[in-house]
Amino acid sequence: MVETLPAGRFHHQRLDFRRWVPAFVSSHRTLFTALWVVGFLSLFVWQRNLIDGFSIFGRPVTRPMPTLRPVAFNLTDFGAVGDGVTVNTEAFERAVLAISKLGKKGGGQLNVPPGRWLTAPFNLTSRMTLFLAEGAEILGIQDEKYWPLMPPLPSYGYGREHPGPRYGSLIHGQNLKDLVITGHNGTINGQGQTWWKKYRQKLLNHTRGPLVQIMWSSDIVITNITLRDSPFWTLHPYDCKNVTIRNVTILAPVFEAPNTDGIDPDSCEDMVIEDCYISVGDDAIAVKSGWDQFGIAYGRPSMNILIRNLVVRSMVSAGISIGSEMSGGVSNLTVENVLVWSSRRAVRIKTAPGRGGYVRQITYRNLTFDNVRVGIVIKTDYNEHPDDNYDRKALPVLEDISYTSIHGQGVRVPVRIHGSEEILVKNVTFRDMSVGITYKKKHIFQCAFVQGRVIGTVFPAPCENLDRYDEQERLVKRSASQNVTDIDYDF
Repeated sequence: MVETLPAGRFHHQRLDFRRWVPAFVSSHRTLFTALWVVGFLSLFVWQRNLIDGFSIFGRPVTRPMPTLRPVAFNLTDFGAVGDGVTVNTEAFERAVLAISKLGKKGGGQLNVPPGRWLTAPFNLTSRMTLFLAEGAEILGIQDEKYWPLMPPLPSYGYGREHPGPRYGSLIHGQNLKDLVITGHNGTINGQGQTWWKKYRQKLLNHTRGPLVQIMWSSDIVITNITLRDSPFWTLHPYDCKNVTIRNVTILAPVFEAPNTDGIDPDSCEDMVIEDCYISVGDDAIAVKSGWDQFGIAYGRPSMNILIRNLVVRSMVSAGISIGSEMSGGVSNLTVENVLVWSSRRAVRIKTAPGRGGYVRQITYRNLTFDNVRVGIVIKTDYNEHPDDNYDRKALPVLEDISYTSIHGQGVRVPVRIHGSEEILVKNVTFRDMSVGITYKKKHIFQCAFVQGRVIGTVFPAPCENLDRYDEQERLVKRSASQNVTDIDYDF
């Protein structure tokens, strides 16, 4: 027999339940609130772990490689081994070949996972993304017999260090369109120590190769990677258009790493270099456009280039240079928001008779010099030539160069502009300059054969070659002679 409860008893229990629930909720409201907050924060932390790659237990989580193309491959799919010993050249070549067949579908992405991937030089292809994961390092093989020889650059006509052919770059591309090299700050390491030693010992018969060289290409993006220890110039875009270089770290020893320029835009057009840190054994950035008669004949200027938001260092040469190979011309270049620290020179223009070409419409703005031997340099006797067949009458034109908001400390010579009777430096403007100097020499602001003006207050006192204007750009004093020389190379 099924036992049933009397109606009154059931009603009594229901009333007790109604009284118990509000009391329970009221007494445990704080606990419920705390549990809700903990749950929400746990969800937030979990989502942040997915985005930023951090673990709440302190163990790093590998960030996923984003897919930037319709198809993505892993280097290991092609048999690569990242032990730093296995040579992976064939794996890179097979991967690039696979991506080259996907051009009509939008290209492909090659993911290089964490590991040390030793390789000889290899070529890239159009519509390709090379993605280096955090902890990934592409290593250049050090034996030069694995590095192919290439013809001299047409605007140089010479291997740069030796006549005849030159070594190719570790990562190379030519006649490409739509190329991306990026990552989670993975590294391309040229292992240049052997190259530098052989160069100093004069054991090389050909010019050393760059680390990364892209030629005759357009729509190039290089971002979020580290480049280090190049055999020669580090990143060399040659005759390229529409190039963006952003968030790149470039490193080499500041001494005994010869000619390891950071970035060398060479006959390039429409280019941005920004948000980079560069510390190398030569110029951090050197804008070029060909060498003497070969550059004049090739006739491709570097133009429409913006360099901004950099921290750079060069103990041997300069932070930002133009030239000396500028025979195709350099124009419409802006350098702004740059810190040059612990360097031999900060910003330099260098050329010579025989170069031809021009440097004009150059704007330097908001520069900071910290512990620099010479701040601003224009040099017109940089007499290094490919051969004796250059035209001695091919004189470069230097004009329309402005320096605004130049500040710093610990500078020995703030300005050294060395024009000549053959090459007059014309229409140079200084405005808002205050640089703390370490030497109290009379001619601390040095000039020769320069024409231009100073607007407002400039410290230290400018040279007599320049016209003086007040802050409202009203003429205060006309220079008696632009040909006065007070260049002093003793300090």
